[in-house]
Amino acid sequence: MTDAASFCFPPVAAPDIEILILGSLPGEASLARAQYYGHPRNQFWRLISEAIQDAELPLLDYQDRLDRLRHHRIGLWDVVASAVRPGSLDQHMRDIISNSLADFVSAFHNLRIIGFNGATASKIGQRQLPESPVSASGHAIEVLTLPSSSPANTMRYPLKAQAWRRLTA
Repeated sequence: MTDAASFCFPPVAAPDIEILILGSLPGEASLARAQYYGHPRNQFWRLISEAIQDAELPLLDYQDRLDRLRHHRIGLWDVVASAVRPGSLDQHMRDIISNSLADFVSAFHNLRIIGFNGATASKIGQRQLPESPVSASGHAIEVLTLPSSSPANTMRYPLKAQAWRRLTA
C-alpha cells in the first residue's frame, strides 16, 4: 500500500508583503483543520505575535489572524508543494516536489525578509532561491533560518522568540 501525498496550502501573500515566512509542509493537524500552523501546540502564532508586538494575534480566530498578518505585511507559504509523509515529522518526507519559490519571491516589490520556519524548510527552500535573492524592485532580500515553531522542536521558548524577533529588528 502506498501512502497518499500531502499538499501545501495556497500562499497567503498580498502584493505589498515585506516579510515572507516559509514552512516546510503542513502537518496532519494543520491539514485536518485546513489552517497554517493549526496544531494547538505549534508555537508559530505566539512567536510571530511577539515578533510583531501584537499580543491579540493568538487570541483571534484563524481568518482574523491571517488578516492581521496581511495588515503587518507578512505572507505565508511552504517550500514543499507536495510530499508523501506518514505522520507530521519533516524527516519522514519523501517524493518531495518543491514550490517554485524563485518565481514567487521575484513578484514582490517590497519583500525584504524571507524567514524559513525551521532547518528543513531552509534546506529545501534555499535550493529554490538564487544565492542572493532580490525583490521585484531590485533590492536585496535578507534570508533567515528561524528555529522551527513545531512542537517537535524542543528548543526553549525564550530562545526561539529571540530568534523570531529578528524578523522585525
